[in-house]
Amino acid sequence: MDGSQVTSPYLSGNFAPMRSEDDFELEVTGEIPAGLAGTFYRNGPNPQFAPRDAYHWFSGDGMIHGFFVEDGKVRYRNRYVRTPKWRTEHEAGRSLYGTFGNPMTTDPSVMGTDSGVANTNIVWHAGKLLALEEGHMPFEMDPATLESRGYVDAYRGKVTAHPKLDPETGEMVWFAYSSGQGPLNETCSYGVTDKDGRVVRRQEFQAPFAAMVHDFLVTRNYALFPILPLTGSLQRAMQGGPPLAWDPDKGSHIGVMKRDADVSTMRWFTTDPCYVFHPMNAWEEGDKIFADVMEYPVAPLFPTLDGSAPKNAFARMTRWTFDLADNSDTVKREQIDDLAGEFPRFDERRAGLGYRHGWFAGITREDVESIRFNAISHLDLATGKRVDHVHPAGDSPGEPVFVPRSPDAAEGDGWLVALVYRGEEDRSDFVVYDAADVAAGPVAVAKVPRRVPFGFHGNWRAA
Repeated sequence: MDGSQVTSPYLSGNFAPMRSEDDFELEVTGEIPAGLAGTFYRNGPNPQFAPRDAYHWFSGDGMIHGFFVEDGKVRYRNRYVRTPKWRTEHEAGRSLYGTFGNPMTTDPSVMGTDSGVANTNIVWHAGKLLALEEGHMPFEMDPATLESRGYVDAYRGKVTAHPKLDPETGEMVWFAYSSGQGPLNETCSYGVTDKDGRVVRRQEFQAPFAAMVHDFLVTRNYALFPILPLTGSLQRAMQGGPPLAWDPDKGSHIGVMKRDADVSTMRWFTTDPCYVFHPMNAWEEGDKIFADVMEYPVAPLFPTLDGSAPKNAFARMTRWTFDLADNSDTVKREQIDDLAGEFPRFDERRAGLGYRHGWFAGITREDVESIRFNAISHLDLATGKRVDHVHPAGDSPGEPVFVPRSPDAAEGDGWLVALVYRGEEDRSDFVVYDAADVAAGPVAVAKVPRRVPFGFHGNWRAA
């Protein structure tokens, strides 16, 4: 491969990389709430060099964007996550690794070396700021400078990009998929990091088949592992097919186990084929477990078995119910909202517990063939009512992150923070909404003098 640019919709517009590392004081319109003080960190793919092969949005080098909020002012800083892959390619001045470390397109000089990109999420736990992606160990960043500190070796292998923070114990509960020897295998791992940052458990179990398992669910007492039919196959890839592909004949399988039990006690529930990138929350009531998830009829962004693109690939909020007292081992599924959307978030002081309020990035346009969101939506699960703030044409918000007004504020009492791309101006804003009144629009906007490329997940760290 000659390193020339590969055409992809995820390398143009606001998906295109922004390779400069900058520090800006941002102009604020409106008023940053007096109680809002801390840092909003957002992670996303930002390829350092043109890809060697067919680019996938999930495969770009990680870049952290930090918005530091203090005394009504906002500072912006962005830095690459300087993984071993990033450093090696930076020294070479060109791309060396195939997409997702594909050995068929990786330069022989780096074959078998670390291809991690740390590009999906960024989490604060036990005094460490961790950049995460699901194929490698957590990568520590300096919370103030965003300088790279390196992998946290205590995890001894892959860790999900979506760990769950237990608000009662302070534990970080996590998992990994394809964590056995070689790529695309059935082995999964379940792990726990205590409130002081010590990895106190890592145990492996076998899934029904190899699959991309982007996220999982945790309640006060249970962990749930959705093995859905976005399947992985090295053999298929070696025969020229897609390594990850939608294979609905496999059906959907969700493993349920007590958090403190051995993985051998896993109970498998089944349902029709569907896909979930992101749940909102899960909780228990008696013998039942409930999970609210953004469910797709087919997995988006990945091909079917014959390599063709999927159709009708948009998610809607759906409630899964698991009856532990029922011997049928089937999952009840009920759509609870009809708006297409993604990136569901909630007041994470209620993580794993019963809750009322949720928010997500929505699509209110009729042409939902576009992946770009145009609304921030608030769903009241007690009343079933949803309200939306629809942004002007051309503007597109990202994941809304909830920030409580104070540590002991009532559930849902606080703000949402998000990034919004301004299409007409080709730049981005850091935006603050009243979480209880998103329909009213932003209460404050901090203007970034350039765009922040579309990315994935962020979190707030209070001052």
